[in-house]
Amino acid sequence: MQKHTSELIRTLARGTALVALVLGAVGCATQNASPPAPTTAASATYEYKVGPGDTLNINVWRNPELSSTVPVRPDGKVSTPLVDELVAQGKTPTEIARDVEKALGKFVRDPVVTVIVTNFVGPYSEQIRVVGEAAKPQFLPYKQKMTVMDVMIAVGGLTEFADGNKATIIRASENNKRYGVRLQDLVKRGDISANVEMLPGDILIIPQGWF
Repeated sequence: MQKHTSELIRTLARGTALVALVLGAVGCATQNASPPAPTTAASATYEYKVGPGDTLNINVWRNPELSSTVPVRPDGKVSTPLVDELVAQGKTPTEIARDVEKALGKFVRDPVVTVIVTNFVGPYSEQIRVVGEAAKPQFLPYKQKMTVMDVMIAVGGLTEFADGNKATIIRASENNKRYGVRLQDLVKRGDISANVEMLPGDILIIPQGWF
């Protein structure tokens, strides 16, 4: 009787140890291997840069015949009356306005030009890309003070298979450094402390969970 009792105790002990090992492994698996993303993304004052797909409203003061609304072509250039093949990609609206003034200066005395972006896409290098288990994976134009919550609203949230708390931000502006972000806590549990700011060029990767 004592022998059977001892064997039963040893069996239970081995079972307990096995359960503890499995739970420990699961606990490690649910932790994000990357350091948490900083809540506030340190960046200089942001200036929007034009990219292919943007639409520009170019207004030449007192010269409506030279004013126009034009798309930025896939090659990053625009064409306006009297100005052909003007590079717009990667420039701010103010820089483009000065370039148009310089080009028109050959035909118009002291032209005054304003440029307004009416459709925002931005250069590829500054777009936010969302891949993996988002409802609608896509790229988004970056906006100043944009947060991961804004991104998740735009992509429709997580799929049912997403392991949101193991999501990763790859930050191009920091040599592709990886940061962990707790999307499950943010989206499903409403934990605002999990919200973090994004930076131009960030890639948000949402892995699939293992069930």
